Amino acid sequence: MTLDFSRPGKPTDNAFVESFNNRLRDECLNAHWFLSIADARAKIEAWRRDYNERRPYTSLGWMTPVEYAAAAAIKAAE
Repeated sequence: MTLDFSRPGKPTDNAFVESFNNRLRDECLNAHWFLSIADARAKIEAWRRDYNERRPYTSLGWMTPVEYAAAAAIKAAE
């Protein structure tokens, strides 16, 4: 496996990562004061869980990943 890095000054090489980094920065890192490493870990983990489990996505038909997985499991069982 070979690592493929984005070119310096070319954030469009990986627009998905840049979009995620901006969202993380705006919604989590800039929104909180971190009082310790443990506090930072707890707040970032809470944001990560919300982002990955409770937030609806347009690509999933405005369902959360949990809802989408449940719907896919039901459809697969049919």
